[in-house]
Amino acid sequence: MEPAKKITIQVPENLLRRAQKATGLGITPTVRQGLELLAASESYEKLRRLRGKVKFSIDLQALREDRE
Repeated sequence: MEPAKKITIQVPENLLRRAQKATGLGITPTVRQGLELLAASESYEKLRRLRGKVKFSIDLQALREDRE
């Protein structure tokens, strides 16, 4: 595990409660998950910009036949 940094933050109680309800986790894991999602958002945006621009040379029908 990476070294951790202890921080003190002030967040609206309602926001924290809703976030915890969504994750089903405690305060620290909920905040950590939120930070991870925010950090990954740049990568998600880069992937969205590639939509329709990447050509695949895979024969989908051949892949389906291979599964049978």
